[in-house]
Amino acid sequence: MTDATPTVPVLPGWRHVYSGKVRDLYEPDDSVAGVALRDRHGDVVLVIASDRVSAYDHVLSPGIPGKGVVLTQLSLWWFEQLADLVPNHVVTTDVPEAVAGRAMVCRRLDMVPVECVARGYLTGSGLAEYRETGEVTGIRLPAGLVDGSRLPEPIFTPARKAELGEHDENVRFSAVVDLVGPETAERLRDLTLAVYGRAEQVARERGVVLADTKLEFGTDPDTGELTLGDEVLTPDSSRFWPADQWEPGHAQPSFDKQFVRDWLTSAASGWDRAGDVPPPALPQDVVERTRDRYLEAYERLTGRPLAL
Repeated sequence: MTDATPTVPVLPGWRHVYSGKVRDLYEPDDSVAGVALRDRHGDVVLVIASDRVSAYDHVLSPGIPGKGVVLTQLSLWWFEQLADLVPNHVVTTDVPEAVAGRAMVCRRLDMVPVECVARGYLTGSGLAEYRETGEVTGIRLPAGLVDGSRLPEPIFTPARKAELGEHDENVRFSAVVDLVGPETAERLRDLTLAVYGRAEQVARERGVVLADTKLEFGTDPDTGELTLGDEVLTPDSSRFWPADQWEPGHAQPSFDKQFVRDWLTSAASGWDRAGDVPPPALPQDVVERTRDRYLEAYERLTGRPLAL
C-alpha cells in the first residue's frame, strides 16, 4: 500500500512531532528523561531518516532497506568535510538504540524559507528553463548547452520553499533578497557556492560528478549564525553521476532512486502518473538495485564500507 501513514517508533524521552516523506522528527518530552535531554542539549530535535522512498509526490512501498542509515551517515561525513566552511546543526549522535545509525540530535534552527541550490552541470529543471529562455533563474548561460553540459562556473539557483505537497519554485536572486534581505541573501549564495565547490572537488577525486545540490540553512538562535541544516550532499538532495560514464547530450546514470522512477513510468508498472490511483508496490529487484546504488554512492564518496 503506498502513501500509508508511517509507523514511527516510541522512544523514551522523546515525543514524535512530525513525519515527512522520509524523515521523522521528535522533541524531548516532559518525562524525567526528556527534561534531562533539554538540560543537557538545550532546544534540540531528534532527526530520524527512515527507509521510506518517495517519487512523483507519493511515498512508495516497500521502502529501501538501509536507505536511512546511508542518508544519515553520508550527511555526517559531509558535515565533517565542511566544518571549516560553515557550522552545522548536529549536536550528537548519541541516540536511542532503536534508531542508532539513522538518527542525529540537532539544534533547532530558525530555517530560512529558501532552498539553496548550486548547479555545476545543466540538467533537470535548470535544463528545462534554459531550453525556454537561455537562462536559469535569470542567469544567462552560453548557447548550445545540452543535458549534462558542464557550466562555465557553478551558479546559485535558489528556489522558494513550497507548501507541503507542492513543488518548490525556482526564483531569481532578487526574490531571495526580497525574502531575507541583501546581506543574508549574499551570505546564502556565498556559502552555497563554497559548499558546492568543496564537495565537487572531493567527489571528482573519487570518480563522481556532483552535478547539483540542494542545501538548507537556518539561523542558530544562540549565535545568530547561518547554519547548515537538514541533510547534506546525499543522493536524495544531490545529483551524483559516475564520472567515467558522463556524456553530455542525454540523461546521465545517477546514484539515486532512478531505478524507482524508471520503473514507475514504464509500462511494466501499469501506473498512470496522471491518474488518481497511487503507485503499485515496488518489485524486489527494483528495491535491491536502488539499495545497491545508495550504498555505492556512500562507499565511493567516503572510501569506506558501510555495514547495514
